Amino acid sequence: MTVEIAFPKYDSKARAFVTWRPVEAKIRLVSPAAGTANLPVTVSAKTSASGGQLAFATMLTHLGASSIGITLPGNGAPVSVWIGGRPPNASTTHGDVSVEVRATASGAVLATHALMVRVRKNANKLSVAERDRFLSALAALNGSGKGRYQQFRDMHVGGLPDQEAHGGAGFLAWHRAYLLDLERELQEIDGEVTLPYWRFDEAAPNVFAGSFMGTPDSLSRVQFASGNPLRNWIAVDKAGVERGVGVGPLTVPTLQSERQTIAPGGVIQPTFAKFRDMQWNPHGWAHTAHNSGWIFSPGTAPKDPLFFLLHCNVDRLWAKWQWAAKKHDPADPASFDTVPAGPPAPPGHHFNDLLWPWCGPSQAGRPKAAPGGALVASPMTAAPGPSPRVSQMIDYFATVSGDHQAFAYDDVPFQI
Repeated sequence: MTVEIAFPKYDSKARAFVTWRPVEAKIRLVSPAAGTANLPVTVSAKTSASGGQLAFATMLTHLGASSIGITLPGNGAPVSVWIGGRPPNASTTHGDVSVEVRATASGAVLATHALMVRVRKNANKLSVAERDRFLSALAALNGSGKGRYQQFRDMHVGGLPDQEAHGGAGFLAWHRAYLLDLERELQEIDGEVTLPYWRFDEAAPNVFAGSFMGTPDSLSRVQFASGNPLRNWIAVDKAGVERGVGVGPLTVPTLQSERQTIAPGGVIQPTFAKFRDMQWNPHGWAHTAHNSGWIFSPGTAPKDPLFFLLHCNVDRLWAKWQWAAKKHDPADPASFDTVPAGPPAPPGHHFNDLLWPWCGPSQAGRPKAAPGGALVASPMTAAPGPSPRVSQMIDYFATVSGDHQAFAYDDVPFQI
């Protein structure tokens, strides 16, 4: 008797991934003979010592169990099982956790399916293997200054592009799309990679080390260890990274902590309009904490690969506020600014605005050049599509409706 476990989507290597947000898998008997009886089975996970853990349910919920019993129809009809990662236990590699289907009566294993609970993690806590996979993919994307990374660098520059990304309500939505686009490019190189975050209100000795993001010398030239793929990083026309000496292995920048950002005075920020002030502190202060170098200025910051770790933490803080304040529903006025269309806010900062450059120069007053084109597709999800809107970047977990965006943070659980 053959049992099949099928996930809704697979990558080009026929691998399936989940985050904390469950997805609907189908389990069925394959080509059963006429008259086959219904079969009670138990669905659970088999995981390695340091692997991911899974939760199972018969509906979309954050209250999944470590195992569930279902009955497979003898006629081969599929049964839906919702499968997601169980926080805080994420994977370190694909296949370190598998779905197992066992006959309830005998305990015999009828089917297995390898998975990865793939989430964004604290960069300071990555394993050596996770760190090195990320660095290798990032260096490949950079392509010695001639790869796809240069288009990400050129999206985040001064003038009109800067107005698309900063200074208004769309700041967090724009950067969420920006990070997602880059992460998906990295996953086309290595599907097991996610963007890590630099938690800038804590010391990060493993991040500011020669083996990872490097350490600047007295001339603000970042030094990388031999063997670090970033050693040959080229941002524009010469090798190297320029970064000030303001942040080191044991430095904790002077800025708002996570708690102060999400719940100042112990009270959770009640609305997005209040929360988005974090654009200035801690976000802006995290940039300027380095005192000088590329990361100090918006027009040059993405030349330094540390930029994306910094902004991944900014997005994580938004995601954590959304979870704490329960503000995922785009229809809830408190989930985003109720800024009226038109001046004084520029395009890209209103609820239904298309986000540049993924939409191209579609409105008067927007930049004419759109490096990068459409947001890269994901084999795991259709969301948010090639030309996302501000409104689409709010419910990234699809807690209300629609499709999830296939990313999550290690310390921000899925919750309906």
